[in-house]
Amino acid sequence: MAKRLTGKRILITGAAQGIGLAIAKAVLAEDASAYLIDRDQGLLRVEAEKLKGQGYRLSYRAADITDAKAIARIVEEARTEIGQINALINNAGVNVFSEPLETTDEEWNRCFDINLKGAWNCCKAVLPGLIAQGGGVVLNIASTHSFTIIPHTFPYPLAKHALLGLTKSLGLEFAAKNVRVNALAPGYVATQKVVDFWNSFPNPAAAEAETMKMHPSGRIATTEEIAMAAVFMISDQCPFMNATCLTIDGGLSVLQHPA
Repeated sequence: MAKRLTGKRILITGAAQGIGLAIAKAVLAEDASAYLIDRDQGLLRVEAEKLKGQGYRLSYRAADITDAKAIARIVEEARTEIGQINALINNAGVNVFSEPLETTDEEWNRCFDINLKGAWNCCKAVLPGLIAQGGGVVLNIASTHSFTIIPHTFPYPLAKHALLGLTKSLGLEFAAKNVRVNALAPGYVATQKVVDFWNSFPNPAAAEAETMKMHPSGRIATTEEIAMAAVFMISDQCPFMNATCLTIDGGLSVLQHPA
């Protein structure tokens, strides 16, 4: 069976764990080359070397996506190491949950610097190359927070709403250049972030059970399920999908009341 990403050279941020690592594994399995970025140098090295040991074509570098100059340098390095990038997956992000009037300037800046500005830094570094080579794909990993609001999670939903706006704006700006820009919006996913969220409650097991109960299927997504959708969206199987968002949440965001 033919691989879906042969010839793709993909830059993935936040690739050392969770959804980012699952996407890295999925694109490599589909015959892509990958350049992995994460700010956790130790964890990135461990996971990337495992994948290299399996024979996959990849390079990696620890970096902070809020540093625009560093990201620009890395994109140039990636061109030398795996070839001209023709797909970017903006996955890196951070949960910043607070009450509106209790949110500090530091929390606000951290939220927007990583979840929005960091994604833009990567887009800005990659887009000229995509345009010069006649096209490419950008996929922003958004969230159901991009169009719904969970109380007491301020200002995270604001940044994710803005990321969706960035997706639509860039998708329209560069459509004539054969560059597609889309977003993927997961809901609850079985990652360490979600476990940490459950552990923030006095009874983590009860919090987990309540989360599962919220979903029509009685479960949350696996990271592999999100990665499967990402592979589809950056492949040539959906060449006319642009400036839009695909939701992967098991139907949670359209459920008016839990059953």
